[in-house]
Amino acid sequence: MIFLNSALLRGHARLILSALMLFGIVQNGTASGVPNFNLLDLHARNYEFRRADAKAVILFFTGNGCPIARKSVDKLKSLRKRFGPDVAFWIVNTYSADSVEDCWKEYRDFKMGPLTYLRDPKQQLALILGVERTAEVVAVRTDTWRTFYQGAIDDQFSEGAQRPAPEKKFLEDALVEFSAGKDISTARTQAHGCRIKFSVEEPSDFKAFYTSSVTPVLHAHCVECHRSGAIGPWTMDSYDHVKDYSRMIEEVLLTGQMPPWHADPGVGHWANDRSLSTDEAQTLLRWVVAGAPRGEGDDPLTDPLAPLPDWPLGEPSFTLKLPAPEDIPANGVLDYRHISVELPITNGVWLSGLDVKPGNRKVVHHVIVRAKWPDGPDDGSGYGVMLTGWAPGMVNARFVPGTGKALPQGSKLDLEMHYTTMGSPQKDQTEIAFYLLEDKPTREVTTRAAIQSQLNIPPGSDESRDSAVYGFSKPATIYSLMPHMHLRGKWMRFELLLPTGKRETLLDVPRYDFNWQSVYRFAEPRHVPAGAWLMVTGGFDNSEGNPSNPAPRKRVQFGQQSWDEMFIGFLEAADDPESANLASEKPLTSKKESSPSNPNSTKL
Repeated sequence: MIFLNSALLRGHARLILSALMLFGIVQNGTASGVPNFNLLDLHARNYEFRRADAKAVILFFTGNGCPIARKSVDKLKSLRKRFGPDVAFWIVNTYSADSVEDCWKEYRDFKMGPLTYLRDPKQQLALILGVERTAEVVAVRTDTWRTFYQGAIDDQFSEGAQRPAPEKKFLEDALVEFSAGKDISTARTQAHGCRIKFSVEEPSDFKAFYTSSVTPVLHAHCVECHRSGAIGPWTMDSYDHVKDYSRMIEEVLLTGQMPPWHADPGVGHWANDRSLSTDEAQTLLRWVVAGAPRGEGDDPLTDPLAPLPDWPLGEPSFTLKLPAPEDIPANGVLDYRHISVELPITNGVWLSGLDVKPGNRKVVHHVIVRAKWPDGPDDGSGYGVMLTGWAPGMVNARFVPGTGKALPQGSKLDLEMHYTTMGSPQKDQTEIAFYLLEDKPTREVTTRAAIQSQLNIPPGSDESRDSAVYGFSKPATIYSLMPHMHLRGKWMRFELLLPTGKRETLLDVPRYDFNWQSVYRFAEPRHVPAGAWLMVTGGFDNSEGNPSNPAPRKRVQFGQQSWDEMFIGFLEAADDPESANLASEKPLTSKKESSPSNPNSTKL
């Protein structure tokens, strides 16, 4: 009962605050700051709010078809011209059903050209800012990131009626006063536009919202990493812990940091998509905005979890560790270490998958497992062909059924270990799991790459572009894609160039994050004909505005360390089987009988 009374009080307090702001009593946005967010424009370019290069940002919320929003475009363009670069005008489409194509048509038909047009398809920003109608403006000063005006542009339009001309120009007056350093005389007005329908409406009673709606989303997308022994920095093991981090949950949802999935949702369908649905995102934000109420009933987050599996892909056929623990000094820059590992098998085998378990996550930056065998190919490293890898954020998976990777007779492994120091001496003994196929697969999957090694990124540039291509000499099927850059990586796009001249975007990562080396696995593998090209384009941010940039005044080239750069578009693909040659292909293995307890004698 005490909780319910507190919740009611909080609700009344929000109503009172809104009323005060409506009548201009709370001014200059001192009540609260606008959190950071990331949104994409119609070219899939990322805009981060806190990197806006202006003294104020005007957010104008719209949806396709709203007559008042359409009639407001020329007013925004006129204000933009008057106030110049000191004020940024961002149109934000917050209708979930409006596709990119729909938005492009609206943008062109109503000549929005000079204005930045962004999409808020999950309605997260509108929900957080309390925007309930299109044509509503939120004006934010960038020195404090606080709202100084919210409401209508002026008093000309209302639902079903309009004046010949406005009598009060609320936004213009607020901008004049802001530019002059004066208090805002009218900080809040009532917006007039089309009512916005949210996917998840605010419940009338929050008593069961946490247990019935919030915790299922956390269990489905968050708890796996935010639990004891997992990679999350804090644990979601109780209401109290989650409430303490509720504002951080709001921030990482709006900025797209969590869940860690950076593909443009409008391009491609992915088997391992970690993103939240619109309903899931709005459920969490509704709860945060309401003050993260506990409600009634047992706390589902306190229920015991099943132990973390030793190997997420299941029991391996066999495992290998580094031959001896590796010593990592307390300080210094370490070269890559290439450690040779003998296999416990003498015959050739086919693999259904591999997994990597870093022995010491504090110092293991990445691992690449390669295999080399007599007269075998090489990926350009000199150490053979890539079997698998590991880096923070990378989750390995079994290869698609019907495919596998070859480990021919006489193979030797090379483990490329990149260690970083952490201030105290450390040891590591990373382990690799191998999963064997019982029969030869129909297709041999290989890791391939489009690489641009001739990088020359000028100092201070926030958009230095590069590209690389990979050609398909045979018809093939692509199963996954993975962009790889370092700390200056900004965006990367994978496009398929077909022999017919058609160009198709397969993957677009508009906000690349070096901290998460994500592999994007197609829900339906993409077949490509012979003569097709995979073109990979991307951009680097070598400016001081990039908070991850280690040296913005340095010209950057290709190199192995994180402060150097790389530009690699990885893909896992398999050539189409040549049916005429299938019967004559030699098996990789010997004719020994298999023994379940002896992987050395696996018969394929």
